[in-house]
Amino acid sequence: MLVDAGLSRREITKRLAAIGEDISRLDAVLVTHEHSDHTTGLPALAKAGGGQLPVYLTHGTARYLEWGESSPRLEMFQAGCGFTIGDFDIASFTIPHDAADPVGYTLSADGIKIGIATDLGYIPDSLRVHLRDTDLLLLEANHDLEMLRVGPYPWSVKQRVMSRRGHLSNEVTCRFIENDLDSRVSTLVLGHISEHNNHPELVRNLGLKALDGRALFTKLFVAEPGVQSEVFCY
Repeated sequence: MLVDAGLSRREITKRLAAIGEDISRLDAVLVTHEHSDHTTGLPALAKAGGGQLPVYLTHGTARYLEWGESSPRLEMFQAGCGFTIGDFDIASFTIPHDAADPVGYTLSADGIKIGIATDLGYIPDSLRVHLRDTDLLLLEANHDLEMLRVGPYPWSVKQRVMSRRGHLSNEVTCRFIENDLDSRVSTLVLGHISEHNNHPELVRNLGLKALDGRALFTKLFVAEPGVQSEVFCY
């Protein structure tokens, strides 16, 4: 399964091949929301499978996507609903972001649970519940507040990013790690890092500092912008 398709079909094909996977073997694409950095390659990807590749997304998200001449196989659901794909039990949950009906996901199979939570302006109490008992967690660490304030974005965009429907700052993410990260998380991946308002090494250092003193066996990884991460196996 693929979560989002913000890269071109060609780039997705290339990156899958780099880890020994064939794009033709995809069973489904799960979409979090309609923003272009999560859906750019989606129409071509759905079309490549003869329109038979299932695309899972909320009803609200579906209304804001354009498919051109392709007729994708859409599996629409209400945010908060769960469903099954093969051996995986999928749970969706609403996230606070300035999109039509955005969601995060947890995927569970064979006693392993993966959580994906990016593109959210703050961490609601409900998210803490959904991410309980997670083994691998991909969490957003989008921006450094000071870098954002003095950075090149227009003030209106800065306000959007910092809002409660924007993106998580390093500070908020680290506070969650310090106080609420489930002790079961063995692999924590910090991602969706801004190329203009953050730096991977800053995220890494702050993340390690937040984990320090928790007495957890959590391994920290930083998903750098434009760089394919390593493969995590369970």
